Amino acid sequence: MISIPQTAERPALNIILVEDDDGDAKALHRAFDRARIANPIKRFVDGVEALAFLRGELHQVPPPNFVVLSDINMPRKNGIELLKEIRADPVLHKVLFIVLTTSADERDISAAYANNVAGYILKSKAGDMFVDLMATLNNYWRIVELPDIHIKKVSDDGPQHPNH
Repeated sequence: MISIPQTAERPALNIILVEDDDGDAKALHRAFDRARIANPIKRFVDGVEALAFLRGELHQVPPPNFVVLSDINMPRKNGIELLKEIRADPVLHKVLFIVLTTSADERDISAAYANNVAGYILKSKAGDMFVDLMATLNNYWRIVELPDIHIKKVSDDGPQHPNH
């Protein structure tokens, strides 16, 4: 008889949602509920807020296990600009980043993949299958190994990142 060692249950994968549209954010939450996905979701309305959180510049720091699910068309810092800054950051560059957007512009698609996006999903194509899409993402997150990203809160002593 072969004995398979027990492993500790994996911690829930946190979702960093970067979405400026309240309706789209609510639709995403409803889809997660319908798909019975209970992953914690932390929402930011633009790339400026999300980047500050990811760099530990706000009141809290991100957990070590998370994925970024981001729109592209947002004020202040759009999703492509956010993605580029994450990829250039020595601490954040390994973050799993998925685009969920209305933009079918080939320039956006190319820019996303040029910056190693894990996936580019059009909201319009997800449509009625949005719940299935969220369930598929949940299954994906359960089986892939993601790097832990440990971010310390930025103190008064200075930033933890050398490039800002």
